[in-house]
Amino acid sequence: MDAFYASVEQHDNPVLKGKPIAVGGSNERGVVAAASYEARKYGVKSAMPSKLAKRKCPDLIFVKPRFSRYKEISEQIQSIFFDYTDLVEPLSLDEAYLDVTYAKRGKPSATLIAKEIRKRIYEEIGLTASAGVSYNKFLAKIASDVNKPNGLFVVTPEKAQEFIDQLEIRKFYGIGKVTAEKMNKIGIWYGRDLKKLDRIELVQLFGKAGNYYYEICRGDDHRPVEQERERKSVGAEQTFSADLFSDEEIQNEISKIAGILWKRIYRSGVKAKTLTLKFKYADFEQHTRSKTISDFFDSEDDIVQESKALLKAEGDFIKGIRLLGLSVSNFLQKEDQNDIQLTIGF
Repeated sequence: MDAFYASVEQHDNPVLKGKPIAVGGSNERGVVAAASYEARKYGVKSAMPSKLAKRKCPDLIFVKPRFSRYKEISEQIQSIFFDYTDLVEPLSLDEAYLDVTYAKRGKPSATLIAKEIRKRIYEEIGLTASAGVSYNKFLAKIASDVNKPNGLFVVTPEKAQEFIDQLEIRKFYGIGKVTAEKMNKIGIWYGRDLKKLDRIELVQLFGKAGNYYYEICRGDDHRPVEQERERKSVGAEQTFSADLFSDEEIQNEISKIAGILWKRIYRSGVKAKTLTLKFKYADFEQHTRSKTISDFFDSEDDIVQESKALLKAEGDFIKGIRLLGLSVSNFLQKEDQNDIQLTIGF
């Protein structure tokens, strides 16, 4: 989807159409969750501090996020996807992979199916979407960004290597900013530069990810479209409008976050063995601390007490706390959940 959160807000409130808007908090500690294309012209981007975004675009309009509404629209869009294939792999609320090798409807052409889906999204929901079409996930993902917004781009097998060779490294999906800068320093600016290094050299330079880089610069990506992506963690966090300094403040806030986390654990039905505390200082220095137990966390009180224990083990905080977060992971598999040993109290 094109600037999904911002586009939903402009769709639901026509007064905002054609104006630079940012979904997110407008206070000193706010962060931009999404920016309309009108705002992007000024350099406003997602994850940018709201204060900086306002400096870049003085006329920027901030809108509070409505995630329940975004999820509702996302479900409508996905229902269109499922009219064409059951092989749908959502990456987020606004993005998904579709394998239409054996499509349920539409003409036998991925390009024509993509056109039809984009047309239906616009006619039935009122939003624009961009699509990338190719023979694997890596190329389809890259292609989806080429003609944004409201565009379509196709990378055929015959044109794939030429497309990759001319692609800037910073645009490669799976290569982040830090890695791209490292590659630039050793003379890798485009796909054709990356292809000059053999597999061993790439692994020596970038670890296991080197295997992935070796393959994608040759157009090889054999990952299937997976219908269900296994949840790896459940979390909750809070960024504060004013830094926390006192132990009492920090303990109170961690209790609130633990309560929110427990509700999410309960709704998702997972049984987790590992609890992780995340905290970020006012200068953005970030730390995490974890604890793994033998069985699983089975109550809100367990989460609260272990969270406070992780905080206590950290000692006195020498700087103000900007963010606190909690997450659980290391889930019991369903077959293991039936074999949990019970204890008897005496």
